[in-house]
Amino acid sequence: MPRFLYAACGGNDKSRTTREFATEAWECARMDASQDVNPDIVSSLLDMSGVKSGSFDAVYTAHSLERLYAHEVVPSLRNLHRVLKDDGYLVLSSVDLKTACVLIAEDKLLEPAYESPAGPVAPLDILYGFRPALAAGYTRHANNCGFTARALTGTVAQAGFASIWINTYPSTFTIIAIATKNERSEQDMRDLAAKHFGS
Repeated sequence: MPRFLYAACGGNDKSRTTREFATEAWECARMDASQDVNPDIVSSLLDMSGVKSGSFDAVYTAHSLERLYAHEVVPSLRNLHRVLKDDGYLVLSSVDLKTACVLIAEDKLLEPAYESPAGPVAPLDILYGFRPALAAGYTRHANNCGFTARALTGTVAQAGFASIWINTYPSTFTIIAIATKNERSEQDMRDLAAKHFGS
């Protein structure tokens, strides 16, 4: 059975990943820096020395890169690259600053941009972190950097990934990327994306 690493999982399990990873076909190992969420592996994105190289078929991480400082992103991505098997791949999501900045340029910094299950989200929340969560003490959810699709593509490539598929979802101000350790064809990347996210 293939295994994927859910990196910086928080309190989530594989049901909160993609439609492919959520199936019974995949075994999930949860990794987080906080022992409070009972991960299988206690480790941060910046220090994964306890995770064996080439030990996972895939890695998934959601909205974790923007919580790092900009200079920490490439080292963290290189850690994720290292723990993948040669034919492995990374699936990640991040906030889309380009879409958020359209609203900011229209002077809508504090106006709701969309409705999340936790409540309305404004461009200010997209930039710096969801204010109600931060006010409740979840300060590790603060954002310290962010990406556009072009910037994220270049950053992932800098970390050593060979092929990258990327798409933006303006309605939720999100960028989704799939990056493979070895080079794959454009059609292979599209097929992989469809497997996880649909056409």
